Amino acid sequence: MQTLKLVAVSAGLSAPSSTRLLADRLLQAARYRLAEQEYAVDVEVVELRDLAVDIAKNFVTGYPSAALQEAIDKVTGADGVIAVTPVFTASYSGLFKSFFDLVDPAALTGTPVLVAATGGTARHSLVLDHALRPLFAYLRALVVPTAVYAASEDWGTGGDEYTEGLPARITRAGNEFADTVAGRPARRTEDDEIVPFEKQLADLRLD
Repeated sequence: MQTLKLVAVSAGLSAPSSTRLLADRLLQAARYRLAEQEYAVDVEVVELRDLAVDIAKNFVTGYPSAALQEAIDKVTGADGVIAVTPVFTASYSGLFKSFFDLVDPAALTGTPVLVAATGGTARHSLVLDHALRPLFAYLRALVVPTAVYAASEDWGTGGDEYTEGLPARITRAGNEFADTVAGRPARRTEDDEIVPFEKQLADLRLD
């Protein structure tokens, strides 16, 4: 049985936090979907709150601590990443951005990513498309179509005839993410040959 590794990055600052709760719910939905497809799933959560000092020191010294390097390796080595941030001043948190600033721009190439955010009001939901998607597009990740924003009033409600409730959005996003992870080609290794585009064109002309 193939084992898939899912890593959630939570930038919540309190303990417990709604950001961590949303990350856990999304992981649970994705894990359930993958289990239905007979995959073994290994899940981990990276709590950025615990790494805040290490992240700040890295910007000053240029060297990550062992704990920070381990967290980066977990994220870049995952088969899929769930990235959840609280919203501050209509964008992702500084802690969230600082962590991903330390990730090599090519390290998440092709990696399925599910983006999500939490905030006090639904007015901040545009952060998903205006901030989070561009960030992970720059990192060359494969962002799944459904993103999840959870405002304070979303918790404990099932929605209405016009709007999906939070549980339904979590399930839909988790399913899309799981299906993308399951259908993703194996990671390219350093030993794999990369054929230049010009050579590919030449080979086509010979055919």
